[in-house]
Amino acid sequence: MENWDDYRFILALDRSGTIRSAASLLGVTHSTVSRRLAVINERYGKPVFERAAGGYRKTELGVQLVEAAQEMEGISFSADRRRKADETELSGPITLSIPDVLGQYLLLDYLADFCRQYPEIKLSMQSTYRFADLDRSEADVVVRSVAKPPEHLVGRRLFPYALSHYCRRDYLEKTAPADRRWITVVAPSGAPRWIADSPFPDAPVGMMSDDITLRHKAVMNGHGMIFGACYMSDPEPDLMRVPNAPPPFPVADFWVLTHPDLKNTPRIKLLMRFLAAALLENQDLIEGRQGSA
Repeated sequence: MENWDDYRFILALDRSGTIRSAASLLGVTHSTVSRRLAVINERYGKPVFERAAGGYRKTELGVQLVEAAQEMEGISFSADRRRKADETELSGPITLSIPDVLGQYLLLDYLADFCRQYPEIKLSMQSTYRFADLDRSEADVVVRSVAKPPEHLVGRRLFPYALSHYCRRDYLEKTAPADRRWITVVAPSGAPRWIADSPFPDAPVGMMSDDITLRHKAVMNGHGMIFGACYMSDPEPDLMRVPNAPPPFPVADFWVLTHPDLKNTPRIKLLMRFLAAALLENQDLIEGRQGSA
């Protein structure tokens, strides 16, 4: 195939499965993807993709071309990382991937300070709970709490964040025992184990949400009790730990990571040290040692 753009279109259609989704991935129109697919099919004299239920699937030829496209993409990403690795100045772009709540409730002021201190470094922040694929250059640095990150990544392992049981300070006083409710993640069935270990194991689940910020706002507004991150809840003057709750429960360790190709890039090293220092400064809060019932 002569045109790298053709490989991009093939990869996008393979990963998304539909013309419309591929167009969204590529930032082009639906008709552009359709025309390009027709051109590619004509070039090879047979289909690269064929229609299937709900979209497209690759043919035998398509399998071979997708494999070749993945290899070319990997080479492209590797070349881009090596280019960054050769840059020695404290300037240039960095893409940082962090969970939304970590940015909002803990690191926002630190990151703003980093931008003021190093104006020549253009910091872009991705707020996502998905572990960015550093091999595909989705980010340069990630901060995540995970039990086992990809083994080939390099960086620093810190300490775990902790969870505890929280409610508004006036919630237990204003809410009759029969009306007390837990706020939880969306669960297929059964109450979470942490409810059984709580001071109110018989209180039912009243609200479920897969959005951690919404659950936090719900407990702030007095809609129930949660099992929440200490670094989010302990600084809130209107919240308290549920009386007689067990000690904070440690989850997975925080990691500050980058790709091995970027580990010696000065601006990357600087940001990673900065992030580790910010987290260490808040270790007591993160591990739940600053709060009380």
